[in-house]
Amino acid sequence: MATKAVLPRNSLNKVFERVGFGVGINSQKRFKYAIEEEDEDVMEMEQIGAERTKNVLILMSDTGGGHRASAEAIRDAFQLEYGDEYRIFVKDVWKEATGWPLNDMEGQYKFMVKHVQLWKVAFHGTSPRWIHSVYLAAIAAFYAKEVEAGLMEYKPDIIISVHPLMQHVPLWVLKWQGLQKKVIFVTVITDLNTCHRTWFHPSVNRLYCPSEEVAKRSLFDGVEESQIRVFGLPIRPSFCRAVLSKDDLRIELEMDSELPAVLLMGGGEGMGPVKKTAKALAESLFDKELEKPIGQLIIICGRNEALAATLQSLDWKIPVRGFEKQMEKWMGACDCIITKAGPGTIAEALIRGLPIILNDYIPGQEKGNVPYVVDNGAGVFTRSPKETARIVAEWFSTKTDELKRMSENALKLAQPNAVFDIVKDIHELACQRGPLANIPYMLTSSFSSLIY
Repeated sequence: MATKAVLPRNSLNKVFERVGFGVGINSQKRFKYAIEEEDEDVMEMEQIGAERTKNVLILMSDTGGGHRASAEAIRDAFQLEYGDEYRIFVKDVWKEATGWPLNDMEGQYKFMVKHVQLWKVAFHGTSPRWIHSVYLAAIAAFYAKEVEAGLMEYKPDIIISVHPLMQHVPLWVLKWQGLQKKVIFVTVITDLNTCHRTWFHPSVNRLYCPSEEVAKRSLFDGVEESQIRVFGLPIRPSFCRAVLSKDDLRIELEMDSELPAVLLMGGGEGMGPVKKTAKALAESLFDKELEKPIGQLIIICGRNEALAATLQSLDWKIPVRGFEKQMEKWMGACDCIITKAGPGTIAEALIRGLPIILNDYIPGQEKGNVPYVVDNGAGVFTRSPKETARIVAEWFSTKTDELKRMSENALKLAQPNAVFDIVKDIHELACQRGPLANIPYMLTSSFSSLIY
């Protein structure tokens, strides 16, 4: 039988009187809020001979859509596999616990991605270990105590990082508190092929890599082979479950059941030459001699409402649907996909066996995704809307064999069970530790001797 215990308010006040002088105001407010919300956030304590619910903290940031998507996929897989055995928190600790500039990484990332050369310089300029070690140490000097307070709020037994900047500082905090051997810390890399070196930390219990190429890179940065598992990219569990057949999905989605379909993605922010590509497809997929379409177009605009409104106002010669969600259904109903080289979309498309036309990539972490797809025969790369439209038209008419072959190659490359393999391995790590005792998180006064 498990019991629940809450630190009394008077005791909490005494703790802050003793060591709270080193804690930021935001951290104290947040910790006080957690105590006041004890009905929701109270942490279960372990009695002798009893197993308590384990707390899992997933560290992410909304710098691009992939980190949150992977975090939520892991959360959902834990809940499906283990139910109430684990309590899962998906949190952006930088945003919640720290100040500028870390609490605005999302805005800074969007700005740099719009100015890709700036992002390219930032990505490659911080790649050398001596450079990123310096700036991570500087971050820790300013915000380690805030991160510590954030960890105290959730008291995790297991920490899962799905972001390259969320290894070093949390691991420093655990080391300072003497908890590295008590708290399980794993990293799930969400970049498919090329990735930043800050992903790699030799002190993690596990490093989950989406590909062999990433695993090889990690070995050069001090990660041992015994720490590495290559399971694939964690994709939402709904992509791993059985779906309706393509014919049934087209009926449900009110698509033309006779025409092949291409799915045009704009990315999470509607990035890419979506409008030009859509217009080019409208021309190439319309047979002027027979005056009838040879294909249909589904457009996903992400969060770009202006783009969606513009496309909906146009007069189309071919069936056009979209501006919607339910990605697993749309992918299951289509025959190929046009997208930028985001790792999540690529992994989802491979699971559905969709040949991929990559039309753009973010320098740095997405560049390697292009050869990953092309060299494995699962797609092609072109930035030209006209070339894209020509390829799709050929796939739907004179080169159907090529389309079929690429679909088969995509399925060979797919790793649909990756997210379940990851959570099962983490569960095994927890079981190897035996019944997890209550983790003695505490506030400390200084991190200077640890960092410098």
